[in-house]
Amino acid sequence: MPSNSDRARAPSGVGIGLRHSHYREFLSAVPATDWVEVHSENYFGDGGYDLHVLETVRRDLPVSLHGVGLGLGSPTPIDPMHLDKLARLATRIEPAVVSEHLCWGAVPDGHLNDLLPMPLTDGALDWLEARVNTLQDRLKRPILLENVSTYVRFRDDQYGETAFLAELAKRTGCGVLLDVNNLFVNECNHGENAIAAMEAMPREYVGEIHLAGHRVTEVAVIDDHGSRVAPAVWDLYEHAVRRFGAVPTLIEWDTDVPSLDVLLDEARLAKSRRERAMLAALEQVGRAEVSHVGAE
Repeated sequence: MPSNSDRARAPSGVGIGLRHSHYREFLSAVPATDWVEVHSENYFGDGGYDLHVLETVRRDLPVSLHGVGLGLGSPTPIDPMHLDKLARLATRIEPAVVSEHLCWGAVPDGHLNDLLPMPLTDGALDWLEARVNTLQDRLKRPILLENVSTYVRFRDDQYGETAFLAELAKRTGCGVLLDVNNLFVNECNHGENAIAAMEAMPREYVGEIHLAGHRVTEVAVIDDHGSRVAPAVWDLYEHAVRRFGAVPTLIEWDTDVPSLDVLLDEARLAKSRRERAMLAALEQVGRAEVSHVGAE
């Protein structure tokens, strides 16, 4: 089991997702991004064009592998073939970080192809602790686990999601991938407080932040990753930076994928917001120190 001092850390700066529609541009020149993230399962093959592109990009940019299909919280055994493919890809690409979701998605009859919410209970913690340790032992590295957007909560929940993740990180030595947009979606859908959720997370556990767009419907706010980051999410991001520091940040955009220039522009906005939040945090520390000296 990795130690708490050896938590996974994504590359520094702001990254974007590597998407198929932008392959040609990535191959022709290195875009102005600090790093890229890919969905692990898209590169499980032993060859082909996708893996060729990823290996080429990896020569110039750090890569983060972000899994969407393992379903660590599922009531079924962890798929050994999935684990083997992920481990083989990690050996081949040497990613800066490997991340997964705090979710389940499989039943004995098959895979549900969704990131379904965990019951936030002591029993679920015990279940996940063993499975996260299995994954980290197989990969020989700590992973990051991401909070998910949800459309239901369980009546028997004993924790808030970030407090649950913090306890899991304490037990296993994994890190946390904090998705700020998901916090906002859950605030809208469940009346949860996104700021309080961040305050429940110890600073040292957060190794990466995700930002994305969402869609507002009459029924719920949907985490669709299909638009620019909303103003309210940018504000939450600044709070996250003030609390957790200049954490590596990713712009996610998975549906209605725009031109590469739009993604890079969102990344520039993230850098600007992060710098502003860090400056505000430093100014607050300075005021506190002056106040302390004056009190003496």
